[in-house]
Amino acid sequence: MALPPNMQPDDKVVLFDGTCRLCNGWSRFLLRYDRERRVKLCSVQSAEGQAILDWFGLPTGYFDTMLYVDGREGFERSDAFLRVIGQLPAPWNWLRVLWLVPRPLRDWFYDRVALNRYRLFGREDICLVPSPQYRGRFLGND
Repeated sequence: MALPPNMQPDDKVVLFDGTCRLCNGWSRFLLRYDRERRVKLCSVQSAEGQAILDWFGLPTGYFDTMLYVDGREGFERSDAFLRVIGQLPAPWNWLRVLWLVPRPLRDWFYDRVALNRYRLFGREDICLVPSPQYRGRFLGND
C-alpha cells in the first residue's frame, strides 16, 4: 500500500485548520515543545493537506478535527491528540493518562471544543506561515 501524498516513510504529520486560532496555537505549541522534531505540520488548506485528506477519504471543504498521520495510518480526534502529546517530553506526555478515559467520552469532549473552536477562540485571517527556522517542520517545506 502506498503512502499518503507528499509523505516520506518516516513522516509523522499533524494536519490542522490553518484559520483556527486554537489550531494555530496548537501548532506553535508543537514547534516549541517537539524538540526532537518528531512531527511535521500541515494545514488542511494547503495543497498537501488537501491531498492527504482526499487520500484518507475525508472531506476537503470543511474539516472539524485534527488528523495525525503516521505512515499509512490516520488518527482523528482524541486519539490523534493523545498520540501526538505522547511523543512530547515531560510533563506534556503525562497527559497520556487520558487513554484511560473511554474513547466515546474523550471524543465527546473533543467534539464540543472542535465544533465551537471559532466561536471560543476566533479565526485567523491567514494561515500560519513558517519562519525560516521552522520551514523543515512543515510538510512541503523541506
